[in-house]
Amino acid sequence: MGMLWDQYVFRRGSDANELWDRLFENRPVRLLYIAGSGFDVRAQAVMRECIESICNSGAIVEDATLILINFANYRLDTALEDLTTQNARELARIFSSIGRVEQMPFGVNEVDEDLSASSALRQGTGAVLQKVVDQTDIILDASSLPRVIYLALMTNLLNRLIPDKNAPGALAAGRVNFQVLVAEDAGLDGQIMAEDPSSEIVHVPGFSGAMQVESVQDWPLVWFPILGEHRVNQLQQIMRSTEIPGEAEICPVLPHPSRNPRRADRLLVEYKEALFDSRRTPTSNILYVHESQPFEAYRQLLGAMKRYRESMAILGGCRLVVTPFGSKLITLGAGLACFEMRPQSLEAQYRVAIPHAEPTRYVVDAQAIRCSRPEICSLLLTGEAYA
Repeated sequence: MGMLWDQYVFRRGSDANELWDRLFENRPVRLLYIAGSGFDVRAQAVMRECIESICNSGAIVEDATLILINFANYRLDTALEDLTTQNARELARIFSSIGRVEQMPFGVNEVDEDLSASSALRQGTGAVLQKVVDQTDIILDASSLPRVIYLALMTNLLNRLIPDKNAPGALAAGRVNFQVLVAEDAGLDGQIMAEDPSSEIVHVPGFSGAMQVESVQDWPLVWFPILGEHRVNQLQQIMRSTEIPGEAEICPVLPHPSRNPRRADRLLVEYKEALFDSRRTPTSNILYVHESQPFEAYRQLLGAMKRYRESMAILGGCRLVVTPFGSKLITLGAGLACFEMRPQSLEAQYRVAIPHAEPTRYVVDAQAIRCSRPEICSLLLTGEAYA
C-alpha cells in the first residue's frame, strides 16, 4: 500500500498565485472558505491574494461563503484583543467582494457550561462540516486558527471528501478541490508564547479512541511529540495527565533542515530536562523532519508510524500518539500522516491519537505580527489535479 500523497501539489510564494490562476481559470466556482478571526493578521495577506487570483482568473463565482471562526477561551492583552477585532473586520471586508460572511463561535456553548473542550471542538467541527454541500472548492486557511482547530477541520474535511482511503484515485474526491493555505513565518511562530496550558487535554475528533477505549489500554504506546519553542509546559501537561505512561516509547520530532540551522539544537536544549533527562529518551529515537516542506514531514512521520505498527504487531497492537507543538507546516504534515494512518476498521491492531494541551493565553508583541512578511503556501490535498 503506497502513500496517498506520493505525488502532491505544494506551492509557495508567487508559485501559489500561479497555481490559483490555473485552478480557477474560467470555470464555475462554488466556494467554502474557512478562516479564523484570531489575532494573527497574516490571514489577511492570504485571503487578499487568493480572492484577487479568483477574480482575475475569469472564474464564474456562483456561490461563495466565508465561515469566520471566533474563539472565546483565550486570554489576550489589549493590543492583541484589538488586533483580533481589526482582523475579523478586515477579513469580512475582503471576502464580501465575492460572497457572504458567516460568523461561527467555537468552544462556546450557551446551554451547557460544562461542555468539555473535546466535545466543544467536536461540535464546532460538525457545524462546519454541515456547510459542505455541493461546493467545487473548499479552502481552509490555517493562518489564524489555533492548531487543534485547523487539525480537526483538515482531518475531518478529508474524511468527508475521502470516505475510502484505499479506493483507486481516492484523492480525486469527486473533483472537489480542497486546499489548505497558510502564511508561513516559522520565526514569528517561534516568538508566540503559548502560556498556562489548560489542565484539560483536548482530543482531535476522530482520534480519541486510542486514549479512551478500554480494550486497547494494554497496547504499547509510541509517542511522537513534535517540538516547537516555548511549549515545554504544554508537553509536561500531556505527560502529567497520564496520557503518556512511563514505559512509552518516545520519538521526539525536530525541525531539520530549518531556516535557522541551529533551531533543532536549541530545541534539544529547551526540552532536555522534560524529555531526555526525566524520561531517558535515547537520542537515537529523534526523528528529523523538514520545517518548510509539509509533504516531506508527512512522509517521514508516516514512515516511522508504519515501522512501529509493523514491529509491534507481535505484541498484539500499538497506540500511535502524535502531539503537535511545532510550526504550522510541520503540524499540517503531521495531520496528514495521522489522517492516513487512522485505521478504517475497528478490527485494526493499532490506533492513532492526537491529544493536545491547548494554551489559555497567548503572548506576542503585536508589532512583530504586524511586521511579519510571511510566505503564502498552498497545499492542494484533493480534487481535479489528482483525477
